[in-house]
Amino acid sequence: MPNVVVAIPTFRRPAGLARLLAALEKLETSAKMIVVVADNDAGKHEGYDLCRSLCAQYRWPLDPVIAEERGIAQVRNTLVARALSYPEAGFVAMLDDDEWPSPQWLDELLAVQAATKADVVEGSILFEGEGAPWAGGFDGLSSMRRPSGPIAMLEGAGNLLITRRCLEGLAAPWFDPAFALSGGEDRDFFERVKGAGGHFAWSDEGLAHTVVPERRRSLDWVLRRAFGIGNTEMRIFLKRHPGRAARLAEYAKIASALLLTPLLALILAVAPNRAADALRRFCRNAGKLAALLGLRYNAYAVTHGE
Repeated sequence: MPNVVVAIPTFRRPAGLARLLAALEKLETSAKMIVVVADNDAGKHEGYDLCRSLCAQYRWPLDPVIAEERGIAQVRNTLVARALSYPEAGFVAMLDDDEWPSPQWLDELLAVQAATKADVVEGSILFEGEGAPWAGGFDGLSSMRRPSGPIAMLEGAGNLLITRRCLEGLAAPWFDPAFALSGGEDRDFFERVKGAGGHFAWSDEGLAHTVVPERRRSLDWVLRRAFGIGNTEMRIFLKRHPGRAARLAEYAKIASALLLTPLLALILAVAPNRAADALRRFCRNAGKLAALLGLRYNAYAVTHGE
């Protein structure tokens, strides 16, 4: 019977956190669970206070902590350190505070891990509600689903199962604090795991759900998100100290995209989805160029949701 720490980072989303905690009480699992919540708002600490009010009657042992240092990487590191302080915990499962799991979520992640022996398993995320008609397939606005089984690289830290062995095999901090407010700490973590010989898998049945806030359903948000993704992608690329040939190839891709995608957007103006996708690709490469110039985009300086 696996021992699992469910680790939840939270920041000024008490309503979302309450929904997530309620869903965890409805899990259908034989695993032994502990729920750790790290509140990254040391001032108001609404998430911490919510957990304290629930501890006595909650189905699972509930361990709220405050992550004093602001940043998504810092709060994830607080969670990992707390999880590893439980010697019986063989796995750490991560869910964000704007998500909630299906009843079979945890057992499905564990089943794929047992079948594949993967170091990290990611579950699918279903987006509830209608998105913009031009945003089909866009990151952050569309459901993330893949066939269950081994996969070369993962997408993000919103719905994960990580083995204790994997975390103990990496030097702390597990998530690079340099990505505190920019995001990208998850992709950097995956690159480190892969570099250490780790393997990944996907669980389509390990479902979590989320709702896209209204403020995200705009082309402006999509383009800013694309810029931020490109910015962090380039920072991660440069962090690995690539050789001259790899750098030149990446620079050529950026230059080509910046030159061609605006023209493509004009040509495809009659097809809103394809035109928006061309603009998204332009902004992603503009973000990469900004990183090359030493500029950093801090997407997590603003909180979305409640």
